Amino acid sequence: MNIVEMIKSILFGVVEGITEWLPISSTGHMILLQDIIPMKVSSEFWNMFLVVIQLGAILAVVLIFWNKIFPFQLKKDQPLIKADTMKMWFKIVVACLPAAIIGILFDEILEKYLYHSYVVAIMLIIFGIGFLVIENRNKGKQARVDRLQDITYRDAIMIGLFQLIAAIFPGTSRSGATILGGLIIGVSRTVSAEFTFFLAIPVMFGASLLKLVKFGLVFTSTEITILLVGMISAFLVSMIVIKFLMDYIKKHDFKVFGWYRIILGAILIVYFGLQML
Repeated sequence: MNIVEMIKSILFGVVEGITEWLPISSTGHMILLQDIIPMKVSSEFWNMFLVVIQLGAILAVVLIFWNKIFPFQLKKDQPLIKADTMKMWFKIVVACLPAAIIGILFDEILEKYLYHSYVVAIMLIIFGIGFLVIENRNKGKQARVDRLQDITYRDAIMIGLFQLIAAIFPGTSRSGATILGGLIIGVSRTVSAEFTFFLAIPVMFGASLLKLVKFGLVFTSTEITILLVGMISAFLVSMIVIKFLMDYIKKHDFKVFGWYRIILGAILIVYFGLQML
């Protein structure tokens, strides 16, 4: 095993764990990091790694929010199924449908034509501006939905459509798009973030399964080591970042992430523009 590639896989896991949950685009950062510090792997493995490493991050969500997402209970004198939790999962499935359909039908086309650095930079800026505009619009307003169970199926569909934007354009940020969508329709920051985390569970498991099947489930020892190390790094960092974000948004808005996206996007446009000279 090449030690340098091992260190790179740890670095990619750290970046994944941070950027998957903050609304700043994990896929965008991973594509950009690959441009700057490329891993010496096949393009087929890289395309699979870019998605499957997210399983480490999603396991952190499952562990942290287990009591909120597990729909069954074994307590005496109480129903076996928690009704509110099951309703939430039905809404999550509804929200996942648009991105799932597009992902299955157009995955290879989207990868070929849109998964490029300049698309990432542009979408970083566009959604960065979106956060600033929406947070300014919502300042001082009471959220229409401030409990997870109060999200309607209409809300779920709207949030799912914003997730579809992220599925099409790298750099949008899946969490960023769904949180922004939630804010636009009147869902509170905390509820938007939680619903986004839960929405990621079927999305990431489904996307990872699709990528693994396409890759063929045949790995060299080096490839499986790189993948596992990246996933473990993503899991450990995600445990910290998720808790940080949930505490942060209780007292702060998302403007700082909007400014970060705009500044990073502008820097990247200059950086890749200079590379073309």
